[in-house]
Amino acid sequence: MQVKGKKAVCISASNVMGSRKQSTSYLICEKIKKILEYNQVSCNILDLREYEVNPCIGCGQCFESKRCSRDQEFNAIYDMLADTDWCFFVSPHYAPIPAKLCMLLEKMEQITFLHWWKDNSYCSELHGKLAGIVSHGGGEKWALDSYKAMVNDTIANALDTIQMKVVPFSFKWDTGISLPVRSTREQEGIFPVQEYDWEAIEESLCTYVEVVVQTARSLYALK
Repeated sequence: MQVKGKKAVCISASNVMGSRKQSTSYLICEKIKKILEYNQVSCNILDLREYEVNPCIGCGQCFESKRCSRDQEFNAIYDMLADTDWCFFVSPHYAPIPAKLCMLLEKMEQITFLHWWKDNSYCSELHGKLAGIVSHGGGEKWALDSYKAMVNDTIANALDTIQMKVVPFSFKWDTGISLPVRSTREQEGIFPVQEYDWEAIEESLCTYVEVVVQTARSLYALK
């Protein structure tokens, strides 16, 4: 079963404005896009820095429209996700995840929960869509378990509420993968320089994306 013609969205969740398309999250998304397109899957990169998403205020107006009445930027993102076959979330470790990603997830959770609460058979617009999760941070390999717990698992818990299906990498890494830095060094100014082994990162991404593609093939074959 082929996945040709399927569509994916890769979300870059970095908040850092100065780095633009050189941010680690965006560069990872570009590599995922390249791997997916090799598998004949079209992929759009969604950079959250380009959207002014607002936090959920719990007004409940989304129950009628299934969209936010006060946030057209969120609605545009939600429409994109509803129109795709699967999605990758690429997130740095912040506190524990970036603010805009948190706001995006909480609004999608609210829309799904309100309808599910009234009807437990409710299926969201994202029901069953595959999701891959890739986290990264400023620590080396010793930090990866903590990134999984704080970033991957946090995102996966929200996606479960939204009714998306997170694709595991392995038994231990059941909520995606995490990527380390190779080294960190001091420089002038307040921020350290983080150096990455991009060859190793691309190898890890190729392996995980292939797992997602194979999962998709199996899923579509069953249908």
